[in-house]
Amino acid sequence: MSKKKFFIFILLISIGTAVWFIKFKQKTTSEDLVKEINPTIGSIRNAISTTGTVLPKNRLEIKPPVNGRVESILVKEGEIVKTGQILAWMSSTERAALLDAARGQGEEALKYWQDAYKPIPLLTPIDGEVIVATTQPGQTVTTSDSVVVLSDRLIVRAQVDETDIGKVKQGQKAVISLDAYPDTKINASVDHIYYESETVNNVTIYKVDLVSESAPKFFRSGMNATVDFMVLSIENALLIPVVAVHKDKNENYVLLKQAGSINPVKRVVELGITDDKNYEVISGVTANDTIIITTKKYVFPSNGNTGSNPFLPKMPSSRKGQSGPP
Repeated sequence: MSKKKFFIFILLISIGTAVWFIKFKQKTTSEDLVKEINPTIGSIRNAISTTGTVLPKNRLEIKPPVNGRVESILVKEGEIVKTGQILAWMSSTERAALLDAARGQGEEALKYWQDAYKPIPLLTPIDGEVIVATTQPGQTVTTSDSVVVLSDRLIVRAQVDETDIGKVKQGQKAVISLDAYPDTKINASVDHIYYESETVNNVTIYKVDLVSESAPKFFRSGMNATVDFMVLSIENALLIPVVAVHKDKNENYVLLKQAGSINPVKRVVELGITDDKNYEVISGVTANDTIIITTKKYVFPSNGNTGSNPFLPKMPSSRKGQSGPP
């Protein structure tokens, strides 16, 4: 077979397949699904959704004033401490060496040097919560090591896109949902909006700190969260589903049921805010009106005749009353 005949053959197969597909699609039928609903009265909120992370508002590392050895840790993670409370006792390098030498001389010598050479207390300068206390007694530490880490309180630091940051205000209400506890909603408010932007994945964002009204006990530093900033909230609003609204040029309208007629009437409505599920209706319909929602449902033919491609090979048909080879 020449190349020209081969290309013509391929072209005919392609055309035949396309024609068969078009005829097959045309044999599908559509039915209108009609649903009747009434506007409802409820609350609607317009919110900005973003992600955030649970972090300490002020993270304070308690470091020893001198090199030495930790003798005892008096607190544990999650414990609430007050200003001036002793967190740990430590010995300087010299005291640790004296005590080790005195232990070889007996209990009396050890007690003498323990009373004569007092240990160093590590105090907390703030009221807060212990979030890290992994140092063990007997561990050698330097002035750059953190013996205990404190936090005055845990906050959620959110990342807000620059296109939305103008809608976020100081003191604005928000709802926090932790990925680890998605069913628990935590009320919070905006505590601080950062002035300097950052670029994350080629998107300019601003950090926003949120303080919860009552931090749950399961709050942990590093948890991921979803934050919804409440831009506008309306109670007792007249609501209709988004799918019930049609657009015609600059007008929004719905289809209302008419008494004694199967044909709905077009009614222009004025809409307010939306939460992507419902619209607030300002005017045009009332709670007593019946709105018709029409959607398309596509159904394939039930007779099983879906057409055949003439360019595909066919199976040989069986012959009644014939046995043996043809």
